Amino acid sequence: MLVTRRKVGQKLTDYLQHRLSLGDLVDWAEQAMMEADFEDGDFELLRRIVGRIGLADVRAFGMTWEDCEEYLAQLGFSVRIEVSEAQVLA
Repeated sequence: MLVTRRKVGQKLTDYLQHRLSLGDLVDWAEQAMMEADFEDGDFELLRRIVGRIGLADVRAFGMTWEDCEEYLAQLGFSVRIEVSEAQVLA
């Protein structure tokens, strides 16, 4: 598996949009740290971010919304939040 900026950005996005649980995100990151190849041009950045994601399930480390936003910015993504009013069924 090749870990790229796009791949890490997509995993973080999936987590923030509740398509991926924290446990699954951490499992992916731990697997990537053990077995994956990191894109050459971004090796240090990717290993640092993926390594930190791999610790997100440890209470002392955790991972906040701000952490995710910062990691995505470092990977070249911008974050935009859209909130809409839910329809209430009577």
